[in-house]
Amino acid sequence: MTLRKCLAVLLFVVLWSQAAAPSVSAETPKSISIFLDGQQIKSDVSPYIVPKADTTLVPLRVISEGLGASVDWEQLTKSVTISWPETMIKMTAGQTYALVNENKVKLGTTVTVKQGRVMVPLRFVGEQLGLQVNWNQKAYSITLLSNSLALPVDPVEPVDPVAPSPPVDPTLPLPPVDSGNGNNGSSAGLRGTWVSTVYNLDWPSAGSYGNKVRQQDEFIKLLDELQDMGMNAVFVQVRPAADALYNSSLVPWSTYLTGTSGKAPDYDPLAFMIGETHKRGMEFHAWFNPFRASTDTTTSKLASNHVVKQHPEWIVKSGDKLYINPGIPQARQHIIDTIMEVVRQYDVDGIHLDDYFYPSGGTFGDDVTFRTYNSNRIAKLADWRRDNINEFVQQLGVSIHSAKPQVQFGISPFGVWRNKAMDATGSDTKAGVTAYDSMYADVRTWIKKEWIDYVVPQIYWSFSFTAAPYGTLVNWWSDEVRGTDVKLYIGHSPYKLGTSEAGWQSANEIIDQLTFNAQVKEVSGEVFFSAKDLRKNPLGLLQALSSYYALN
Repeated sequence: MTLRKCLAVLLFVVLWSQAAAPSVSAETPKSISIFLDGQQIKSDVSPYIVPKADTTLVPLRVISEGLGASVDWEQLTKSVTISWPETMIKMTAGQTYALVNENKVKLGTTVTVKQGRVMVPLRFVGEQLGLQVNWNQKAYSITLLSNSLALPVDPVEPVDPVAPSPPVDPTLPLPPVDSGNGNNGSSAGLRGTWVSTVYNLDWPSAGSYGNKVRQQDEFIKLLDELQDMGMNAVFVQVRPAADALYNSSLVPWSTYLTGTSGKAPDYDPLAFMIGETHKRGMEFHAWFNPFRASTDTTTSKLASNHVVKQHPEWIVKSGDKLYINPGIPQARQHIIDTIMEVVRQYDVDGIHLDDYFYPSGGTFGDDVTFRTYNSNRIAKLADWRRDNINEFVQQLGVSIHSAKPQVQFGISPFGVWRNKAMDATGSDTKAGVTAYDSMYADVRTWIKKEWIDYVVPQIYWSFSFTAAPYGTLVNWWSDEVRGTDVKLYIGHSPYKLGTSEAGWQSANEIIDQLTFNAQVKEVSGEVFFSAKDLRKNPLGLLQALSSYYALN
């Protein structure tokens, strides 16, 4: 074969190969869109997929500004810590595992740095924070749905994350007509802040373990700052997980004081906090998580006198947490006894419970308990569960008021009691979680029978959040307390400021909410979650609060 013929054959093969091979697009890879509860989260660095791990990495800023979580990046160790009200995640570049509430959890992809941005695995972080994470291949998008404010997904007509959101009516809803009852509006009432101790979120810091002086200095500074903001009450978590930040003969000292469950500090934190709070003319409410036994399922580090070890027959595992079974009468009485230690031994202004009754998601194995402890022969499991919580609330209220009538007893339930679609007397909302149906908290009964002195619904949504509008819910709760002696305080969410959820792009959202409250006779005050978020001054909130309180 001549050289000319060889070149001709070679040229033919090359041309044929190029024609037969699939075309490779020179276009930029398609960008991934991220939506949280229908609102798009913007990112200055495009998220990208790690093919072998099938994992989407997103900038840390998406987690902080988009989801509203607190984040810290330690450059020296290349570690990121993500904090959420009930969850703490720590990931380190190069490590194939994360620490979730101090437990090792395997990672598909490690933390990395791209274009000067810290990139973290979105699905892993989202699911650990309790979000539903869904991938839409056609739209090349990720939708995140928060269980706590839960937009329901229609199984027939799936949510289209690409479709534009409907226009929002900027007009605020009208407050209810003055009934002639109630108080003088929230502006002259209680102004409180929740102080979380679980995971050392608000106080004390993890770096202060076993250091009396540092812990006391931190609390004094915290109180001074809150008072300067206009607060006149604190709701301090003294029972994070079946333990105590006070001297108890029934439950162990909390690990969040010394780093070790059951290890005593060299002072009485509760007595100190009450003294400092009253010195400033502020109210102190002792906040209890009643039925949470442990923030994870690891029991080896719990003190020997912890309820998980003392009464394993009372404990139910649900998800990644342990709970005290509300269906066992002796277990309920044990919790009441621990709360009454504080009532009798300390000069508290109030006893405060949050919404930790039954967990709102997952399975809760209490079928045997249902059969064993059902003397009233209640037919439905859901009704029996609500009856258990009702008995607990009623008995606790009687115990508190019998011992010290002046001590207030209040509860902070989830912000939606029931949706109107489920109950004609419920609120005109579309929440996927409700206090009555998900946590078995029959708050209406507690109010109507005046078992509690105050209620603080957690209305953590904006006026423009269509599934659960703020104004709609305030009006609904004001109707519930009207004609009773139960005070209504509203739970607010400054931690959402600066996130992509509808309505939280300006500090004026909080101010508009307070202004609305002041027009509703039944609203007697407000409580903010939580202290650390106020101290961060999101979007200039503190200046706006100062101006508002100066005029009201």
